[in-house]
Amino acid sequence: MAFRLGIFGVLVAALIGVMVFAYSILNPPKHGQQQAGQAAPPQTEQILTAGSPLQAGSLLQPANISSTTILVTSQVPGELVDTPVNRSALVGSMVRAPLAAGTPIMDNQVIHPGDHGFLAAVLAPGMRAVTVSVDTVTGANGMIWPGDHVDVLLTQDINGAPLSKSIAAEVVLSDVRVIATGSALVKDASQGAGGAPPSTVTLEVTPDQASRCLVASNLGRLSLIVHSAQGVQKPRTPQPVPGPVFSGDVSPAMAASLPAKAQVTTVTVISGGGDKEFKF
Repeated sequence: MAFRLGIFGVLVAALIGVMVFAYSILNPPKHGQQQAGQAAPPQTEQILTAGSPLQAGSLLQPANISSTTILVTSQVPGELVDTPVNRSALVGSMVRAPLAAGTPIMDNQVIHPGDHGFLAAVLAPGMRAVTVSVDTVTGANGMIWPGDHVDVLLTQDINGAPLSKSIAAEVVLSDVRVIATGSALVKDASQGAGGAPPSTVTLEVTPDQASRCLVASNLGRLSLIVHSAQGVQKPRTPQPVPGPVFSGDVSPAMAASLPAKAQVTTVTVISGGGDKEFKF
């Protein structure tokens, strides 16, 4: 009897072993399934950082924005997660303080376009913003961008009659910085991809230059002349404003048709009561 019970126990144990083996064959562990007791990897996050060294007052371009991976547990409030929405919101924003390359961009370290006081923050101390109207010709067909340096050229009819042909052109502002084209404070790629060129350009000027610009805009047509990029990198020094160019200076034929300048003769009469000058 004991012998039979032993055989029966062996058969039961063998059957259990076969069932366990069959279950393991029919239900293999899933790919990547963690083994019991294995620790889960730490969670990480991509945050936005400065892609290059930035000075205070810099306007963020897409190339200035990068990202880095950090542990979620080490994330600081105010750090911006790398999302298309956050990247787009940073473009055109002004950096309040210097940022080293790789430094996280905190939300309180930038001021966004549309924020109260944004334009005033962009201007250098003591400077003013003045906006002029442009078209495809006077605005270089939309190829003027924020950060460019330009001259403001006034073209006007001296006699006030459209058919008089007494046209003169003169530089009223020299080497002033463009701070916005339309409502954009950074280069807008859509303007070069079939978008309409901006109809206004905002310039950074001194108070005296602002007055000159506003007077000039009521005298005739204003055009913007772009400076070379190499010239912008040089230290800025006051440049003498060139004298006016008249129609006769450009066209010899026009000069020949214009009336000759009146000759002024001065005669000085010396008398006991003092010298007097007569001009005729």
